[in-house]
Amino acid sequence: MKLTTNLTLAVAASTASAHTIFVSLNGGKVGDGVRVPSYDGPITEVTSNDIVCNGGPNPTKSTSTVINVQAGSTAKLTWRHTLTSGPNDVIDASHKGPVMAYLKKVSDATKDSGVGGGWFKIAEDGFDGSKWGVDRLIANQGEQTVTIPSCIAPGQYLLRGELIALHGAQSPKGAQFYMECAQINIQGGSASKTPSSVSLPGAYSASDSGILFNLYSGKTSYKAPGPAVFKC
Repeated sequence: MKLTTNLTLAVAASTASAHTIFVSLNGGKVGDGVRVPSYDGPITEVTSNDIVCNGGPNPTKSTSTVINVQAGSTAKLTWRHTLTSGPNDVIDASHKGPVMAYLKKVSDATKDSGVGGGWFKIAEDGFDGSKWGVDRLIANQGEQTVTIPSCIAPGQYLLRGELIALHGAQSPKGAQFYMECAQINIQGGSASKTPSSVSLPGAYSASDSGILFNLYSGKTSYKAPGPAVFKC
């Protein structure tokens, strides 16, 4: 009874104070090169096109900026509760889950929707048995650091930052997905490897063990959904 009560209270409280947005890349202005929505709510349907770069109930704003990023360098994705929140307001601490990043090569990053194949995962911070990726993101004041692979082809890409909140994921469609896409131009890549890729939507199923997951069951291991992280 106590566990059920605590679970109910936690979900209710987190629903009220929730949410997050990937707002900027490498210290840039909010929405400059990142397609941000005005509303910070989640996507919950993994088969929807909205799972790619957000949209649908959270329409995103277009941006003409393409951000230059050096292959082999680190990129910093900034997450905030809202478009105007500061570094001490990233996401409610109850929204535990993994923090990930994907890339997709495109011909024009300002126009490509991202829907379809070509996506590969470049970063994943899941669960180490005691702390989650979200815990570390909050501790880092919303800064997610990822490495841009040095071995991929140069050119324009979509960089998709993603956070999955699992506080309600014990029920079907209870996992909350937060994602936005940055428009980047990767310079200096060697093109020595072509990553295997997945489709979005398509890479996730609502019944995946990393999506239909009971955060309160005491489990000490967790496998994030999607492909393995690509490495050169």
